[in-house]
Amino acid sequence: MTEFETLGQDVGEYLDRHAKPELACVVKAIARVAIPVSQIIRRGRLAGGPEAAAGAADLDAAAQKVLDCFAEKAFEQGLRGCGARALVTEARDAPTMLDPDGEALVALDPLDGSSNIDANVAVGSIFSVLDAPAGGGASAQDFLQPGNRQRAAGFVVYGPQTCLVFTTGAGTQAATLDPDTGTFRISRLNLQVREGSAEFAINASNSRHWPEPVRAYIDDCVMGDEGPRGKNFNMRWFASTVADAYWILVRGGVYLCPDDARAGFAKGRLRLLYEANPIAMLVEQAGGLAIDGVNRILDIAPTSLHARTPFIFGSTDKVERVKRYFLEGDHSAERSPLFGKRGLLRN
Repeated sequence: MTEFETLGQDVGEYLDRHAKPELACVVKAIARVAIPVSQIIRRGRLAGGPEAAAGAADLDAAAQKVLDCFAEKAFEQGLRGCGARALVTEARDAPTMLDPDGEALVALDPLDGSSNIDANVAVGSIFSVLDAPAGGGASAQDFLQPGNRQRAAGFVVYGPQTCLVFTTGAGTQAATLDPDTGTFRISRLNLQVREGSAEFAINASNSRHWPEPVRAYIDDCVMGDEGPRGKNFNMRWFASTVADAYWILVRGGVYLCPDDARAGFAKGRLRLLYEANPIAMLVEQAGGLAIDGVNRILDIAPTSLHARTPFIFGSTDKVERVKRYFLEGDHSAERSPLFGKRGLLRN
């Protein structure tokens, strides 16, 4: 099948042709559920119902709660009967059993970034698919597999367009929800993370808390063509993991969510099992890299369902440079004004 013939194809038909049946069934189920989730997200505050008519803050919180609960329940119901044995989500401390004979385990963040909905910022759903253990049943321990054992992964981003980005281990594809037909249709084939991009994504308000290698890397970018990088950079930060990930996949650059010195962030902010691992798989399948600063994300085994990790991903050239900053130690000399564009020690 040529690229021209595949673009615009229904995502279900694409999966039936290119993925193993047990994986195709799970991803198709997630795509089906994402459609009503997208519809209710478009309602924003209106989804909170009349009981949310107190103050503005109460209204936003109520709408957020309704949307979170709706998404979690919708995915749970939608995954029944599609070969998923058990489900874990960010809101649960133990697996929910689905189909006793299912061959897959699904880890899910049903509505990542829901607190951004009141500001009309893109949010999303993130999923990871693992093999279920032999012999039936499933415990929390069965989910604690390193990301390199994922069979499929992806996310849905609910933005100006609703897009499903997914991989079943043979490249990263994207499908866009067609509002006229109510179906996802393939819109990008074999995404490749571009190198050479002059963009980075990070929450700069936390710069005083960053580890030194991250601060050094960002400082060098901010110095632009007068610094050691010798070119100007732009910063992008959506404060929505799926929106930032989609940007990196289609535009290149690097995303940094490091550990930092604030209480509770010593091990990073994002959850390894159902945020970092699936995005890392998508990025690697698209030719990029994902690390915790030094270690490959997909080689790290979660220690608990909600274990967190520092997370840096994007273009191979950018991520490898960040890793060098971690491995090589002090960069204060390189960042000295003496090495600037007009410094004494630069031509």
